[in-house]
Amino acid sequence: QVQLVESGGGLVQPGGSLRLSCAASGRIFSIFAMGWYRQAPGKQRELVATVANSQSPNYADSVKGRFTVSRDNAKNTVYLQMNSLKPEDTAVYYCYAEIMESRWTNKGSYWGQGTQVTVSS
Repeated sequence: QVQLVESGGGLVQPGGSLRLSCAASGRIFSIFAMGWYRQAPGKQRELVATVANSQSPNYADSVKGRFTVSRDNAKNTVYLQMNSLKPEDTAVYYCYAEIMESRWTNKGSYWGQGTQVTVSS
């Protein structure tokens, strides 16, 4: 019943910026963490940035200093501000969340459908 919906992807020039959003909805008792992964053609899905409750954000080395992840807990939403984009950032970006659907359910990992980010001249 949980749904994660991403938005904000698109085509951007190298050096440009893009802001991704992901809103969680449905049967949600508690969200423990939210963040972003990405997958480029021929490559494994990799962590981009995540933030858990009461924890500092975790970033892939390749995006440190360029990307910023943040959460709006009241809206069950996570954002990814991407600056100084490079062609190698091109990938499908997937929203991720660790969610308990109820107090009787173990937390699980949930994924959005993905949003395409293309960095090209």
